[in-house]
Amino acid sequence: MRLRRNLTTLSFLAPMLIGVAVFFLYPLVSAVYFSFTKFDLLSVPEWVGLDNYKRMADDPFLLQSVRNTVWMVLIFVPVRIVSAIGLSMLLAQIKRGAGFFRTVFYLPALAPPVAATIAFVYLLKPGTGPVDNLLEHIGIDGPLWFNSPTWAKPSLVLLGLWGIGDIMVIFLAAVLGVPESLYEAAALDGANAWHKLRYVTLPTIRPVILFATVTGVIYTLQYFDQAAVAGSIASGNATTGGGASLSFGYPEGSTFTYPLWLYMVGFRYSALGYANALAVALFVVALAVTVVLLKRSKAFAGEAEA
Repeated sequence: MRLRRNLTTLSFLAPMLIGVAVFFLYPLVSAVYFSFTKFDLLSVPEWVGLDNYKRMADDPFLLQSVRNTVWMVLIFVPVRIVSAIGLSMLLAQIKRGAGFFRTVFYLPALAPPVAATIAFVYLLKPGTGPVDNLLEHIGIDGPLWFNSPTWAKPSLVLLGLWGIGDIMVIFLAAVLGVPESLYEAAALDGANAWHKLRYVTLPTIRPVILFATVTGVIYTLQYFDQAAVAGSIASGNATTGGGASLSFGYPEGSTFTYPLWLYMVGFRYSALGYANALAVALFVVALAVTVVLLKRSKAFAGEAEA
């Protein structure tokens, strides 16, 4: 009976298990194996041991891409979460027309990343773009935005904030789920709006904040589409037939993220062994950051309970 029950359970789990094995475990194991080889898809992989990983230490382009990616993680993720929380709390206070405003703020998240990036590059076009024209009318000289090494990454952050509707909806559900009795009890104790936010709202939605942080870090570590399109369009040398654009990282490497360098190594220079090593390193870093965040969350929960 136990064997029959186990087989029945496995039969229901089989589609999921097969999918995980074929589309996750096999590619992961293959990437690890190929990271120890030298190959270009046209020749038989040649085992080179740790050479690909040693090569990372002397790769100047890798260091530049890591700096840009770390900047995006440290700036983009917190700004996106704080903005989403603030927007969700604002929408939670709206009584009339709430559905309309929630739809308006969510719709940008449905825009395809490539189309949204092209639109933003146009809106922020130095001198002639609508945003610079508006700033000029109020006496402000707009920056060069995507054409400036200083402003290129902040411009990508603005692009990300425009499309925070996806995470805003999750925070909105969490904020609306905070029991009203907690706010009433806090008000009886003399709590003001800041106290309610700090001691009621944020602790209650902490699991959602953790979820947004973990998914945000993983998403930003893989930041590719917007950086590639923004650099290509802003430089005026966008590729039209696919492949690796010569303007990736424009201007002056300021938008050159880790996934962009990984892509270029694999598909411009055909160093697929080294590209797999870069991919494995990215996976290890993302996994390590996720584990650290989850462990820290448990530590904070334990302190709160204590």
